[in-house]
Amino acid sequence: MTSSARELYLDLLIKILANTIYEDPSIHPHSTGPFQPGLRSEGHDWPAVAHTMVGIRRLENIRDLAQRALDEGVPGDFIETGVWRGGCCILMRGVLAANSVMDRKVHVADSFAGLPAPNLQAYPADDGWNFHQYKELAISLDEVKENFARYGLLDDQGVFLKGFFSDTLPVLDAGPFCLIRLDGDWYESTYVALDALYPKLSPGGFVVLDDVNFLPPVRQAVVGRDSQETRRERWERDRLVGPGVRNRRAVGRPDGHQEIGRADQLGRSGRRALQGKGDGEHVSAPASCRRTRHRMG
Repeated sequence: MTSSARELYLDLLIKILANTIYEDPSIHPHSTGPFQPGLRSEGHDWPAVAHTMVGIRRLENIRDLAQRALDEGVPGDFIETGVWRGGCCILMRGVLAANSVMDRKVHVADSFAGLPAPNLQAYPADDGWNFHQYKELAISLDEVKENFARYGLLDDQGVFLKGFFSDTLPVLDAGPFCLIRLDGDWYESTYVALDALYPKLSPGGFVVLDDVNFLPPVRQAVVGRDSQETRRERWERDRLVGPGVRNRRAVGRPDGHQEIGRADQLGRSGRRALQGKGDGEHVSAPASCRRTRHRMG
């Protein structure tokens, strides 16, 4: 596929995943009603039909980071933790297809039953949040697979990991990863995913942290404001957090990391690490991505 054909395909794929073609209404508790272009662009609604709720801008970010990882030869697979209807992972798989890449996989990790009730004894930072009560966030594995199939992208390059992250991610026999996207909403989900997957991030790879600037439990899990001070120091050293900062795992440095620059210094590449998506996302390479309240994936 030529570069121009690839760009046209991926641009159309993004529009279809977000359903800006037929403009379905929102079922978000705070924005229920007719389609609103601004909300859909930023990922601030829950589409009734579309296969993702992250919005156009965050989908473009995923496309750009996935393409960059391929162009720069960063080794590894793609993974998302917390996938809702599967849209972001479908886009990742589409990027591989558009580049005729046959030797990488997309790992699709979710309970496929909605969010679990918070484990407040172990993770008190999740107190006061009720994502687990929204049945709209519970999408079955069969439905997600069917969504992949609708795009002709259901094959053995998609690996589905069913279960809670604390059960599936620590024992996951996969990696390295060149692109990791975390969208678990809870402190627990984010903390567990970072601990399990960040060590498998390839030099030059990216991490996308959804809602890190919007949901306090997510941000707290990244900053690590808990008893494990060494973990907090590690994330802060690597500049995983900090408004507008994007970093990626660097090649050839003892600590394995490097600050790339701030969002307003990234030029026209469209690779926005933790960049101003307005909804709280973070690209860390960690790369950045964010989400809306009561959202999942």
